[in-house]
Order: sequence, then C-alpha cells, then structure tokens
Amino acid sequence: MKRLIAAFIILFLSAHMYSQFGMKPAFPNMTFPFITELVSTNDGSGRIFVLTQRGVIYVFPDSAETSYPKVFLDLTDSVSQSGAETGLLGIAFHPDYMSNGYFYVDYTTRQLPLRSKISRFSVSANNPDSAVRSSELVILTQEQPYENHDGGKLLFGPDNYLYISFGDGGNAGDPNNYAQNRSVLLGKLLRINIDSSSGGNNYSIPVTNPFYGNTNGWRQEIYAWGLRNTWKFCFDTPTGRLWAADVGESSWEEIDIIESGKNYGWNTMEGFACFNPPENCDSTGLTIPIWSYGRENGDAITGGYVYRGRSFPSLTGKYIYGDFEDGNVWALTYDGFNPPQNTLLFSTLYFISTFGTDTSGEIFICTYGPSGQVFRLSTGPFVGSGEEYPAEFILNQNYPNPFNSSTKIKYGVPGENPVTIKIYDILGREIITLVSATKSPGFYTIIWDASNYPSGVYFYSLNSENTYIYKKMVLVK
Repeated sequence: MKRLIAAFIILFLSAHMYSQFGMKPAFPNMTFPFITELVSTNDGSGRIFVLTQRGVIYVFPDSAETSYPKVFLDLTDSVSQSGAETGLLGIAFHPDYMSNGYFYVDYTTRQLPLRSKISRFSVSANNPDSAVRSSELVILTQEQPYENHDGGKLLFGPDNYLYISFGDGGNAGDPNNYAQNRSVLLGKLLRINIDSSSGGNNYSIPVTNPFYGNTNGWRQEIYAWGLRNTWKFCFDTPTGRLWAADVGESSWEEIDIIESGKNYGWNTMEGFACFNPPENCDSTGLTIPIWSYGRENGDAITGGYVYRGRSFPSLTGKYIYGDFEDGNVWALTYDGFNPPQNTLLFSTLYFISTFGTDTSGEIFICTYGPSGQVFRLSTGPFVGSGEEYPAEFILNQNYPNPFNSSTKIKYGVPGENPVTIKIYDILGREIITLVSATKSPGFYTIIWDASNYPSGVYFYSLNSENTYIYKKMVLVK
C-alpha cells in the first residue's frame, strides 16, 4: 500500500510547461491518410517511410522540399479496411537490410476471421524505392477476437531479435483474461529469431527467452506479459532500457520499462490502481509502471522515443511521448533510481498517432486523420495549436471504442457552417442530438454520456449543408 501511495504522489509531481518547444511541419507539401508509423532505414540513404492504416507504405527523402512520395508497398488488397484499431500497424527493417533487403510488417487481415499477420517482404533488386509484393513470407499469425487492441509495433532489438507487441485481443476489460494467460500470445510482448527456423515455423525461439523449453504449455515467444495494448515501444541504446506505452482501459495510461519474464499486471491492475477486482487486488509478483496519468491529462497514450538528438540538449535522455486523444506531448525524466519527473512540452488539438526519429535521433510527430501530417519537434512559435483550420469536414472515430458509459467524438469544421451531430441505434432510430449549431472553423470535441443506454452497436453522424459522414461505435457494459 505504501508503494502505491508513493507512486500516486509521484504521479502528480509535474514540472512547468517547456513553452519554448512545439512542432513544425516536416514535409509541408505532403499529407497522408491515417498515419500509423514512421521509420527511417539503416541503409545510409536517409529516407523516411510512412505507413498508412489501410495498407500503403510511402517512401521519400528526408527533405522539407519533398512533394511527391513514392509507393514502396501497397497492401490494401490484404489489409483490413474497417475498424479503428485494425490495419497496417508496424514495420521493421532487418539489421542486415543493406545486404539482404528484408523488412517485416504487422497488419490486420482483410479476410475473416480477423488476424494479425507478421510477414517478411523483400525490396526490389532494381529499385530501392519499391518492394516486391509477391515476396511475402508469413512469419506468424494471431487470430484477433475483436477489432481493437491489436498492438502492432515491430522492432529489432540490440540483440538482433524481432520484438512484437500484441494487444489483449480487445473488447472491454480483457473478458477472456488473455493478458494473464501465458498459453496465448495476446496481451504480450514477443521476441523471436527470424534468422533461423524450427518447429515448423519461419522463426525460432531464442534460448534466453524466459519461457524457453517450459513444460507448462506457455508460449515460448513471450518476452513479457500482462499488457493491455502496447501502442509503441522503443529501445534506448545507451541505457539498454526497453520503453513501452500501454494504453489504459477507463482511468489510467501507463509507461513501463519492459524486462524479460515480468508480468505488467493487466487486467488485475490498470496503471497503479486495481482493476479486477477494483479494490484490494493481489499485486504479488506484478511489475508496476514507472509512470501513469489519468483522464485529466489524456485518454490514450502514444509511445515515443528517448531523445538522443543534438538539437535540444535539455531533452537528452528524456522519453518524449504523447496522448492520441488529447494531443499533449510530454518529456519524462527517469534514471532508474530517482522518482520520475514529467514535463508537459506543449498541447495540440491533433490526434497524435505515432512518433518517429530520423537517422540523427531528431523527433518526428505524426497526426492522425484523412489528411495526416508529419511534424518535427522544434523550438520557436508553435505550429499546430489549433489555429489552423481543416480543409474539409472531419468526423473521427470515437474514442474509446468499444466504450463503457462515455466516449469522445472529435470533429473538424472547415469554415463557418451549420453542424448537426446525432446518435442512432442499430435500427436507425435517432437517440440523441449532441450538436446542433453554427460552428466557426476549427477542431471540436464532444462527449457522449451513454450511461443510461443499453449495450449495443450505435451510429453517429455529422451533417452539414452538403456533407454527411457517419461512423459506427460499440457500447459495452
């Protein structure tokens, strides 16, 4: 109990905002629909690769003058085209990419049953900006019971093994207790060796994995467990730490330092707090996060990187991360001994979907939407504070989805327009009008409190003079 009280005290110790930081467009001539990942290669070319959720990987030089990205790989025929958390989610280039041309992707399949698929592809021998679509070699598949909590990050560690994040499979509260079940891969961080094969798989198990050779039926691919939906993780080479951002359920977001064989608590705990049961849970053997924040600061953590660039010496060694829903960007100081210190760098009205780094360790910040942008962490006047207006009407997927009792809906208005937002049940009957007013141009957020409505599928729509957009959401109690 004392440890939990101390953790909560540390949680609310936050330094002042670093007002000198902000973000500026990195590639002002380009936008991308629904960015899920940004990486640079290890081949010395300095190129940037951007993944879009519905299946296209773009490549382009790291230059602000770039206007026309090239399509590196188009997987739209294989990638799920529905679901707020399905799609093309991760990419990792082999440590020997310069010689073998191999890279790996994580995507949710279009075909049912819904599955996460880890596949290897090869770059064209004649064109470094194009991959060979027919070169796909499936490494691993995992059936997904729901359309959320797919995880999706891929990363080669300093040991040259491939690390993979899988969420708990979705729905609210991990109803099947997958995260605590070591006989399944859901709710885990995995580590595999893709340079050899064994047991009929296109990979092998590192002998240093915590459950290698066990006789309990536990999956040997598991490196760590008890995770809800790790949305991005990274290695910090100087310290050897593996940082992970785990998206919370209803109250707490968390940051973990992942170590081999440890249990990070979900769904017994959410952040520092008990979840199941809500009080007096047994935390024996669980590893609590190094940092957690509540709904007053955000709703869905987006993991970032430990800053190792040269432009901002005051940020060196700090973990730069954000919140998808509330658009905040923070710097967390943690040395493994002293209490962590969290600093708000700046706030935005964007959905922050992912971070990235260039080959020098400078930070990119990516925004989510039909016209997503790539920004650079910068100094000077802040760009992206909401002073810009969307070029078209925007109705984002509600978050969280599925949800329990309340959910947020973000929308954008390009000019002064009458706007109506309504909720309908599955039979098309109007439930409630959330917005009915003339809106000035800008970005908006509305909360629907559905505590008095039954579980089920609902639809919500944005209506204006010549615009109609609708989306589906799921209420689970």
